[in-house]
Order: sequence, then C-alpha cells, then structure tokens
Amino acid sequence: MTRRQLSIVHSESSEGWGGQEHRVLAELKGFEGRGHVMALCAPSHAEVVERAQRAGVQVKEMGFSRLRFPFVAVAAARWLWQERVQVLNTHSSRDGYLMGLAARLAGTPLLIRSRHIDVDYPNPRISRHAFTTFADHVVTTSQKITDHLRSTFHLSAGRITTLPTGIDLSWFTPDGDRASLGDSEADYCVGMVSVLRSWKGHPVFIEAARLLRDRGVSCMFAIVGSGPQGGNIKKIVGEYGLSGKVVLTGHREDIPAVLRALDVLVIPSTGHEGIPQIGLQALACGTPVVGSDAGGIPEIIRHGETGRIVAAGDAELLANAIAEALTDTGATNRMADCGREMVEREHGIDNMLDQLEKIYADHLTHNGS
Repeated sequence: MTRRQLSIVHSESSEGWGGQEHRVLAELKGFEGRGHVMALCAPSHAEVVERAQRAGVQVKEMGFSRLRFPFVAVAAARWLWQERVQVLNTHSSRDGYLMGLAARLAGTPLLIRSRHIDVDYPNPRISRHAFTTFADHVVTTSQKITDHLRSTFHLSAGRITTLPTGIDLSWFTPDGDRASLGDSEADYCVGMVSVLRSWKGHPVFIEAARLLRDRGVSCMFAIVGSGPQGGNIKKIVGEYGLSGKVVLTGHREDIPAVLRALDVLVIPSTGHEGIPQIGLQALACGTPVVGSDAGGIPEIIRHGETGRIVAAGDAELLANAIAEALTDTGATNRMADCGREMVEREHGIDNMLDQLEKIYADHLTHNGS
C-alpha cells in the first residue's frame, strides 16, 4: 500500500502516565514507523515527553498555563504554520482548547479531538466547542463515550468514530515469562493493573479480597500500579487486616509478564472508563478477566463470552465472580480463548493505525489538502 506522508502532531497537557498517555505514544511510534513525520506537544515534565524522546519522536515542549493562554496559542500557531502540520490530534481539555485555537489560527487542515474517558458536561453549550469549533472529527475509545458525546452535543454519525486502542500482539501473548508478584504459597493470584485513581475501584477489589479470605479461598491479591490514591489504598488494606494477602507492587514495566502471572485480572472500575487497554492486553495474553459494568468495559469483556461482568461497586458480586472464574476452569478457559481471538481479529495495533490513517486521508482529500 502506497501511503501519502503526513505531518502529524499530538498534543497532551496531562502530566501523568496511564492509558491515555499510552495511546498517545502508541500513535506517535506507530505512525512514525509508517513513514509519517510525527511530533508531540506537551509540558516539559510530563512523563510522555521522556518516553517520546526515548523513542526518537520529536518533542515541542509547551506549557498550557491559563494565565499565558493567548501568548502560548499565538506561539503554537506560528510553530504549526512553520512546520506545515497537516493533522493535529488533541487529547485533554486544556491542550484541546489551546492547541485547537492555535490550529485554527494556523489554518491546519485537519483537527482531531480524541476522547478517552466518559465524563459529565455541566455546561454543554461551552463544552461543545471542544468537539465542534476546535475539532473536525472526534475519536473516542468506546461506543459509550461516542453515544454520550453524540447525544450531548448533537454530533452527526459522520463526525465521530469509536476506535479502542490497538494492542501490540507480538508483545501481549500467552507465551513468555511470568512475573514474580511477591512470595506466596497461595493456590491462586488475582490482581488489578491500573493507575491508582479514585474511580478505578480499588476499595471494591480490597473488600472482595476480604470476602474471599473469609471464605477460605487460598489466594494472594496483587495491586499493580502507582498514582494519587496509593496512600489511601495502603490504608484500606491495613484496616481490613490484609497486609499479608494484598501486595502493592508499584509501577511495573513488564505488564505482559504480570498478566501471565495472574489467574484472574479484575477491572472493578466505578466510572469514567472508555475501553480499558489493560482489558484488551489481558485478553491478548489469555488471562481471564472479571470486570464491572462501568463505561466501555462490557464492550470487550462480554459476559459469558470473553469474561465475566458484575455490577460496579458490588464487592460481594465481584467476589462471587472471581471465585467462579477460579473454580469453573472449563468455562473460564473457553472465555479466555474467545477473548484472545477477538483481540486478534478486531484490536491489533495495525487495525487501529489503518482506521486512523483512513480518517486522516478521507478528511484531507475532502478538504483538498
């Protein structure tokens, strides 16, 4: 396939490191590997900046302070125009407005707004500008987010696309090393892998762990990741007397090996989720998954088909589903096999890049750019 080389810039004002930032870096590296000219605009101390530089991606360090908004927007517009950028893809609210304005001033041919989480919009008449005035096309990570945005801002079907993050199937595979997640003689290892945020459902997971312990299930529990809720999560573990049963590993880079070490991955989120990448990554590794019905989780963890789903926030139902996943191995293995097949068929990284490339090409051709 002959591809037209494009100049593409991604902007990200978030300074953390989670699924959203993983997606930004995956698109930057993926499209650069396809011969496009890529660059990232982000604050100098953002985690994604260091990782992009390590990957050899050009970085334009930029602050997104509200106090300097007009000056930064003008400077960004000048840079976009000088670099002849054809596609700008914004990812967070602050950079969406600032870089969106800059792109309009610069006459950038195509402006994409990516939306990774599902949130409410108390002032839709103001918020709609992020998805209309400063976006030619919107890309979301789940159908639930797409439906919400369409109903809230009256977006036409042709103006928005649902596209979950693609998984590198050469890395996330059932075959390979298994991580060490702590010394334990337990029969099973059940875990969560996520940024430690309030809506990820860690208290529900810890409560389910307590219930399983009280039932005599021989299981250790691993909480993998770092984030602002780390102190609170450690406190809850101690209050439940689970310090010997629940291991907090902190941030890990060996996620495929972590997933292969788990008998069950749990995604007990209580809100805001698009389609969590860790769910697709677990399915790609053949790891059984129990998830909540929050956000886009059921779009990939299809109850009884690729995993098990319970009501968000219900620790008892979560404990029951985990126990069933551990003991009904025949059904669990069938679901895991089906999940791996689904990811291979629908969610490989090349599939994501192909669809994005088509969106870019269709819009630029229509605009005559």
